[in-house]
Amino acid sequence: MFLKIRKRIERELTLYTRNIDKTYSLSKLSPLLFDRIKEFISRDGKRIRPILFCIGYLGFAEKEAPGLYRSALSLELLHDFMLVHDDIIDKSDMRRGKPSMHTLLEKCFRNGKNIKFNGQDLAIIVGDVMYAMALDAFLAVKEEPGRKEEALRKLISAALYTGSGEFIELLLGAKPIEKITKNDIYKIYDYKTANYTFASPLTMGALLAGTGEKNIKMLFDYGMRLGRAFQIKDDIIGIFSEDTEIGKSNLTDIAEAKRTLLIWYAYNHSARNDKKIIRKVFSGKNTGKKELLEIRKIILESASLEFAKKEIKRLVRKAENSIKSLKMRKDSYDALLGFTQKILSV
Repeated sequence: MFLKIRKRIERELTLYTRNIDKTYSLSKLSPLLFDRIKEFISRDGKRIRPILFCIGYLGFAEKEAPGLYRSALSLELLHDFMLVHDDIIDKSDMRRGKPSMHTLLEKCFRNGKNIKFNGQDLAIIVGDVMYAMALDAFLAVKEEPGRKEEALRKLISAALYTGSGEFIELLLGAKPIEKITKNDIYKIYDYKTANYTFASPLTMGALLAGTGEKNIKMLFDYGMRLGRAFQIKDDIIGIFSEDTEIGKSNLTDIAEAKRTLLIWYAYNHSARNDKKIIRKVFSGKNTGKKELLEIRKIILESASLEFAKKEIKRLVRKAENSIKSLKMRKDSYDALLGFTQKILSV
């Protein structure tokens, strides 16, 4: 079922990109703005959020509402908006195997003289436009107004909490690595990933379909636990996968000194000299590739990778137990479990 949903979403995204100029007249406003947005939102992606939104809706609705898949794109556009801003914050040159938005825009004005703005400035605005597009796309679904308002509020709160998580994560980056706790890490995971990638899309769909509070609560708990597991897996991929698989350097997360569960465990289960290396890299001092590779070695030798994989499995089991009494259509329930198992396999 989730494969069919994904195909519908991809088809809807293709139609959307063909029609955005007609809808918003972006090419008249700015051909550059139109071209950059159209190319960026068309890039390959997992489409996790719109898929879960549709599963959440179809699991409780009597029939498919007109405009459901256009509405589902709101979550993908929200994600795109956040990626553009994340890349600016992280100073990342690549996204999904291609240049990030601010990198593309920087190239347009590389030879300009007396220009007081740069690619990052323009990319911030592009992201803001995408956010507006996301809210507008959500309104396409034809459903009962009260349910639609509840689901829209959930979309807005997802954006609010994700932005708050980003803010907290940046502040946490100023905290010495030895003072970071497991709860600090999970707080970031919950706000930045779990809520907006899993819990909010699922509950948005379910709210739109009109299911009861008990089902909403179970889906939310399920999504939050899976979100933690997903972020741990993403951290593993970000360090140990090939560059070509993740579309950027596999040393990026270490170079950016991100406080992850892998780093937290490695620091607290390593020898004194290894702790010194981790503190140096995560203190903001200039480090080279040698030091970054050393961190990856410490993660392996401290058994941090094994711990992280066990934590993923524990969270997945806990998540699945939380929806055993969920009153959801069987095909949607099976699709939910199948899809999440596919993206969380380790």
